Amino acid sequence: MDFQLTLLVIAALLVIIGLAGLILPMLPGTPIVYAGLILAAWAENFQYVGLWTLASLGVLTLMAYFIDFAATAFGAKRFGATPRAAVGAAIGLIAGFFWGLVGLVLGPFLGAVIGELWGRRSLGQASQAGLGATLGLLIGGAIKIALTFVMLGIFLFVRWANILS
Repeated sequence: MDFQLTLLVIAALLVIIGLAGLILPMLPGTPIVYAGLILAAWAENFQYVGLWTLASLGVLTLMAYFIDFAATAFGAKRFGATPRAAVGAAIGLIAGFFWGLVGLVLGPFLGAVIGELWGRRSLGQASQAGLGATLGLLIGGAIKIALTFVMLGIFLFVRWANILS
């Protein structure tokens, strides 16, 4: 197998791993996808996808990363959560991973509620904070996934448009 093909295979694997990381909490999905796209462009000597496109994709990567965190924080704050709820939601997300999709939704909620109860808040306040943290997490995750697919779409459009011209 020649060097260019090897790089393209590694790039494709990075994109696949990054896509899995959009769901799996321990992998930074969008940055891994971006690394795969950079490697793919480099493998073709930036002939089809240039630095301006990659810079634009880099901005989208940063946006996805920060929006994910900001939406979770905003959701938690909007529903009256304290930092303990955010820590609990993060721990709950990691623990929930082992119970599949249901765990990924319920884990942050339960983690935030437990964090708030640990801080001696009432069950009603803790439940409201858990709801806010979970909604923020889901909305942030959805935006992150959407931006990552926009990145892939832009990359593929530019790549194939330059081949056809």
